[in-house]
Amino acid sequence: MNWQTADLCDVWSEQLQIACPGLRHFGGVQQFQGPIATLKLFEDNSLVRSTLETPGEGRVLVVDGGSSLRCALLGDQLGELAVRNGWAGLVIHGCVRDSVALSRLPLGVYALASHPLKSHKRGEGQSGLTVQFAGVRFTPGEQVYVDPDGLLVARHALHLSTAPQD
Repeated sequence: MNWQTADLCDVWSEQLQIACPGLRHFGGVQQFQGPIATLKLFEDNSLVRSTLETPGEGRVLVVDGGSSLRCALLGDQLGELAVRNGWAGLVIHGCVRDSVALSRLPLGVYALASHPLKSHKRGEGQSGLTVQFAGVRFTPGEQVYVDPDGLLVARHALHLSTAPQD
């Protein structure tokens, strides 16, 4: 379906959470949406890997990485895993690496920055929590919409066919 976050805001702004600017696109897909799955962790991407090993079913994995800029939580290998398992994209409040390779994948990746150092592997973190960053609460099962203009969260899937077309 054809949609843009600006058009969704025009129709549903009172029902949306609109993220503050600060995240950047790193994936080969700059427009993606889907039901939210969440992780909360810090400088340890073990849970990112184990989650991306499961069927994504068009979901978007939202990772609250504590805004750390000291290491990457996603690289090209995990990006390829996400594509293979049907994840629509990732929103990461932290860093990625292998940015050139990520930009070639058919995957949405929205994160703070790129950093060449990989994360620790301690197996720490939590899944399925409501997480908050960029002025938005991300609750599992709600819908996230991301495009070059920004990020929106809606409680339910929006009927995109009724959004205005320019």
